[in-house]
Amino acid sequence: MFTTVAASTLPCFSSFTRFYIDKRISKPLNYVHSFSLFTPPSLHFASKRHPHFFPQAASSSSSSSSAAANAEYLEEPATNVKFQTSLSFPGCSDSLTLFGTGYREKVFAIIGVKVYASGLYLNQSIVNELNAWKGQSKDVIQGKSSLFKTIFQSPLEKLLQIVLVRDVDGKTFWDALSDAISPRIAKPTTADETALTTFRSVFQDRPLKKGTFIFLTWLNPTKLLVSVSSEGIPSTADATIESANVTYALFDVFLGDSPVSPSLKASVAQCLSKVLE
Repeated sequence: MFTTVAASTLPCFSSFTRFYIDKRISKPLNYVHSFSLFTPPSLHFASKRHPHFFPQAASSSSSSSSAAANAEYLEEPATNVKFQTSLSFPGCSDSLTLFGTGYREKVFAIIGVKVYASGLYLNQSIVNELNAWKGQSKDVIQGKSSLFKTIFQSPLEKLLQIVLVRDVDGKTFWDALSDAISPRIAKPTTADETALTTFRSVFQDRPLKKGTFIFLTWLNPTKLLVSVSSEGIPSTADATIESANVTYALFDVFLGDSPVSPSLKASVAQCLSKVLE
């Protein structure tokens, strides 16, 4: 179910540690600095002391297993979570390309605790809609809310993959997400309330173990698929959210002016600056 993509088609491969994964070894082929706002640039190698999560296609077919085994991955350096550089997801018409990674950190008693890693996937054709920002630096792009709104408003599909790096209670995860979404919807409509109830039902009373995958897929600006899996890409979605306000609020949580994961937005901005050179 995964799609292997040649390096030349990846928009900003040089901005990450690059891996080819087979059943025995994770081998870095090219390593340059990464873009975490909270940790200094560093090189990351496979280590038994640092567990890695490898998304696997939820399929028993030999062709799917072979594709997953030979897929290309990029590592989010702060958490050592690896994201496939290109994937095909149920409900999406085209394969999507990884445009950046980051992580979410919560502070407990002044100690920062990493909760999850995240990766943003976009249809590469979306770059054609961003010509107005050609030649802009990472810092300029990162501060351009209009650019990220253009990405959201595009009819092309977008996907955020979250990989938990610690056990989290489903209610706790939803409460934190709800607390971020709610202020972004000034006057919720009945449709918004229904969408939020559906969204909440996916996580309520559901333990989320370390290594769990959460996929948030914007099929268009008003329709979102929510999928949770402990075994990689699922075959079906857990819920479909249909509300323009809720789908935009969620996008804004991660890529708006006050993102919950600044490192993710910085990484995406870095990638876009290279693509739009």
